[in-house]
Amino acid sequence: MTRVAAIDCGTNSIRLLVADADPATGSFTELDRRMTIVRLGQGVDRTGRLAPEALERTFAACREYAAAIAELGAERVRFVATSASRDAENSADFVAGVREILGVEPEVITGDQEAQLSFDGATKELTGSDHLAKPYLVVDIGGGSTEFVLGSERVEAARSVDIGCVRMTERHLTADGTVVDPPTHDRVAAIRKDIEAALDAAAATVPLTEAATLVGLAGTVTTIAGIALELAEYDSEAIHHSRVSRGQARAITEHLLQSTHEERAAIPVMHPGRVDVIAAGALVLLAIMERTGAHEVVVSEHDILDGIAWSAAQNLAEDGPLA
Repeated sequence: MTRVAAIDCGTNSIRLLVADADPATGSFTELDRRMTIVRLGQGVDRTGRLAPEALERTFAACREYAAAIAELGAERVRFVATSASRDAENSADFVAGVREILGVEPEVITGDQEAQLSFDGATKELTGSDHLAKPYLVVDIGGGSTEFVLGSERVEAARSVDIGCVRMTERHLTADGTVVDPPTHDRVAAIRKDIEAALDAAAATVPLTEAATLVGLAGTVTTIAGIALELAEYDSEAIHHSRVSRGQARAITEHLLQSTHEERAAIPVMHPGRVDVIAAGALVLLAIMERTGAHEVVVSEHDILDGIAWSAAQNLAEDGPLA
């Protein structure tokens, strides 16, 4: 067993996982898992740059994570950065800040690499399962992008497209920097048009209708699952491997689109950082279910973060701790 730390820095949130892992046996013991909404991608779609206040929020979370990693004594840290830092003109400022705080070089990965890690994290425990049909289509709805990965024991096709919940909210559901509550029919139609175009692009690489099981990852999907389960509070164990039908996804999406900020914030499982972007994310999920023909989505709490941890453990086993 080796102790590793994985950090996933996305457009909307930054997350930490510290775990003991053994790639040879598949043994995995989670020691610490946490998430902070930092909205690193604030304004990136409009300005092309990471905002100073967004960088500072992210660096504050990194300092907190560095303390947790030191306390638990991880032998290897892998920091993966996704869409927002990949797109920004001033990404060098982000890289330098992370390196100073955590002592590791953040890896600004490609969409295809992101998709591979998401698939590994979501399916490692599903592979060999006799109750879920293969192949799987793993869908990771993030803040800036959505990843599609088709495969069984291994990845067969993958594609990343720019339809994340933050990107769609900022592009279509805001006026003068304020989220429109509830959005007009024209605004919703504009989001749907963008999503359908992105799905066309994804389908050119990934045969979206060939999957036997749709697996959904990340905060949009897990929040919708919590709503579908009518949970009194967020419960990761109850949400993990729960199933949301297409009918439930449609009803929840319609409810979110008709709700005000206050009404969405009052939903028991709603994280404060998702209140303004959940409706756009729900539209993405519903469109995916309709396009693929999936009658339900299997919800996984294990995602790219778990894939990063497994990759760190594998690298550690192969070449030892970093100096």
